[in-house]
Amino acid sequence: MWHRTTLTLRPRRQGFHLVTDEILEQLPVLADVRLGLLHLQLLHTSASLTLNENADPDVRHDMALYAERLAPQGIDGMQHTLEGPDDMPAHVLASLFGTQVTLAVDNGRLATGTWQGIWLGEHRRQGGARRLLATLNGDDA
Repeated sequence: MWHRTTLTLRPRRQGFHLVTDEILEQLPVLADVRLGLLHLQLLHTSASLTLNENADPDVRHDMALYAERLAPQGIDGMQHTLEGPDDMPAHVLASLFGTQVTLAVDNGRLATGTWQGIWLGEHRRQGGARRLLATLNGDDA
């Protein structure tokens, strides 16, 4: 079976946010898959999608600190400034962290590690709602 849909994540402030539950709420068809893959593609160039720690929010805080140092605002000579000082650093971080994840599905559930969750990296101060293209492929349950 193949299933494709577009999901919408609510707007968030700049930083890293655990979005696993919000994604799963919008994918009830996942329960019908015995064995498969879920591919998530973020349809934006100033945010990222990654798999990381799902329990301790300090990890998301610290990751945001690293991101600020990896791609600071206001670098001399930057040319892409029309959309604000946070836009070009957001593009850099989206490329570094990535905008796609592919996850195994096992008996209607994501086959992630105990401490793993899907993160949205919001790299703009006001990024707005974010859209994900979800493609599910697998054997029916």
